[in-house]
Amino acid sequence: MTERAQASRHEAEHEGKRQPAKKGLASIVRRAAAQFAELTAKQAEGVTGVRETDDGWSVLLDVVELERVPSTTTVIATYRLDIDHEGEMVGYERLRRYVRGAVDPS
Repeated sequence: MTERAQASRHEAEHEGKRQPAKKGLASIVRRAAAQFAELTAKQAEGVTGVRETDDGWSVLLDVVELERVPSTTTVIATYRLDIDHEGEMVGYERLRRYVRGAVDPS
């Protein structure tokens, strides 16, 4: 372990805080999508946002809510997933629903 890493770890222990595990962004998103699918039985169509927060990560997933023909009329929903520093989903919320062919207003 480097001197800098040891000092950083010592500071975190001294402050009574556990140092978060470093994980790749792709790994965090895959795990979040898998946990969401397990809870809701809905597969992610795509990832539209990821950002680090004080408590872990916030992941935005687009999910098919209602499959229709033609596919441009399929209903899609965007969900926000709250992920802790260990990679566990601690909450989720549907933010919006829209028809696949719809475009956000400018």
